[in-house]
Amino acid sequence: MNTILTITGNVRFSITLDPSTWIFDDRKIEEKDFFSVSEEKLEDYTEVMSKHWSREIQEGQAFPPTLKTEKRYEKEKLVTSTYGILLHPFIMNAEPGEDAMEIEIVTKEKSYYFPLEKVNSMLLCFSKLGKPIKENGPVLLYFRDGSNKDKPISSIERFTIH
Repeated sequence: MNTILTITGNVRFSITLDPSTWIFDDRKIEEKDFFSVSEEKLEDYTEVMSKHWSREIQEGQAFPPTLKTEKRYEKEKLVTSTYGILLHPFIMNAEPGEDAMEIEIVTKEKSYYFPLEKVNSMLLCFSKLGKPIKENGPVLLYFRDGSNKDKPISSIERFTIH
């Protein structure tokens, strides 16, 4: 199983994704929250996390004594929770061409084609119960509406923009 994914095709920049590093990414969200989060709440969350990230860059990361317990809780949560990350920011960083219309999700078995606008509703699950997804991985793709909650797109090898 290849653990690296690529975004290629009608993009300005080809991008390589390594899901094993996303556990440290502040943009990760718990899978259980993804299906219950509205678009507005997700945008609010993104804005709050952006401000937090900017503050940490400018001021450095500080852990006051009152946060020690919270820090321990967060570490424990990392090794027991299921996490995902939105696909949309990665696609936007690749800068799809102005004439790009669809995304092809290439798996070991077949390819799936979706309008490029649908990327806004895609979550890449990269960790199940604190462990990387090895079987049918490295990621599982879910839709925000939960339509494939029981049968996510699996064995993804790459994303191609057309």
